[in-house]
Amino acid sequence: MMSKLLLKDLLHFTKNEIELAKIKFNIREGNDDPLDLYLTDPEIVNKQWLFWNKERKYFYEGQIAICLVRYKDDKWLLTTIKQVTKDLNVSGGISFEGEEIEKYRPLFGRVIVEYHKTSQQMGRYFSSLQDDLIVHEILPTKYDGEKFPGYDNVRLTYHQLAAIIRNNKKDWVAALSNQKAVYLITDKSNGKLYVGSATSDNGMLLQRWTDYVY
Repeated sequence: MMSKLLLKDLLHFTKNEIELAKIKFNIREGNDDPLDLYLTDPEIVNKQWLFWNKERKYFYEGQIAICLVRYKDDKWLLTTIKQVTKDLNVSGGISFEGEEIEKYRPLFGRVIVEYHKTSQQMGRYFSSLQDDLIVHEILPTKYDGEKFPGYDNVRLTYHQLAAIIRNNKKDWVAALSNQKAVYLITDKSNGKLYVGSATSDNGMLLQRWTDYVY
C-alpha cells in the first residue's frame, strides 16, 4: 500500500522553515469566493486576501506565508508561498508585504491539498498541521476553472465567466460559440432578475456573454 504524499514532502522545508511557516486558509466571505477571484486576478488573493488584517495579525516579518484557497469541500488550492518582508502596521487593510519564493512557483495553482478544517482560525502554523496536509492532486497545468459541464448545468458567477472569456478556455468557447440560448442573470445585491436571449441575429451565446464581461 502506497503511503500518502504530504504537502511537506513537496516543499522540503528545513526545520527552521517549518517553524517559520504559517498557512492562511481563505474561504468564501459573503458573495466573494476567493477561488473565483483567483481566476480573475491571482494578486487579489495572493496579496489582498493573504495579507488583509482586520484586528488579528496572521503573520510577522520573516515568516513564510502559505496561501490556500478552498477548492471543494475539504480540498484546498495552493496559490502562493511568500516570505513576509515588511510589517506595514495596518489594521483594516493589507498589513504586510511579501515576496514569492521562486523555487515553489511551479506548484502555484496546481497543487490541491486535502485537509479537513475544523478550527475557526484562518491562520494556522504549518508545524501543527504538517502531517495532516495530504496532496490530493497535482494538476498538469495551472487551474483555470471547471470544465464545461453541459448546457443544462451552466451556472456561473461573473468572475467565473470573466475568467473563461479572458483565458479563452477552449471547451467553454467551443460550447458557447455556436449556441443559441435564453439565459437568466441575477443581481446578487438586490435579487433582481434579467432574462436575455442570444440568437444568430444578435450574436451567439459566447458573443453576448463576452460583451457583458467587457
